[in-house]
Amino acid sequence: MADMKSNLNTVWYKDTKGSGRLKADYLKTNIAIPESSGGSGEGANPKELLVSSATTCYIMTLVYMLEQKKLSVTGIVMNTEAVNSKEEGLRIVHLPQVILSANSTEEHLQSVRKIMISAEQACEVGNLLKKAGVLIEVEGKVEIESDTDLVSQYIEENQLNWD
Repeated sequence: MADMKSNLNTVWYKDTKGSGRLKADYLKTNIAIPESSGGSGEGANPKELLVSSATTCYIMTLVYMLEQKKLSVTGIVMNTEAVNSKEEGLRIVHLPQVILSANSTEEHLQSVRKIMISAEQACEVGNLLKKAGVLIEVEGKVEIESDTDLVSQYIEENQLNWD
């Protein structure tokens, strides 16, 4: 029996300047050929979706590993930067910021830093991409919870509130 089974539905309208839609159980997005490739650019392109897969795999692996160590995490925010060039190929840099509870120790901070690297090494999607020559790096930060709600601030700054 398969470990994973996914069913995605896709529709495309018109030609290369057109756009399409992609739907899975918990994903709905517009898709389009990038303007740089002669398309409309009015939707996610294949490389954005590929980087999205690497990003979600990494953050979910990170969350799982932090939970296994029973660290008191109050929030995680993350940017991921991807650059694709003919000379260097695709490079992905995850920039996680893990916020620990106010009573965390220096030992907890060190554990999180190690787990950030371990999560990158354990991410199955990232490992598939590395086999294809993609360079993946992690440049993480760990912070102790303060009076500033960093997660809410991040959500607002990056327009992640979909309510």
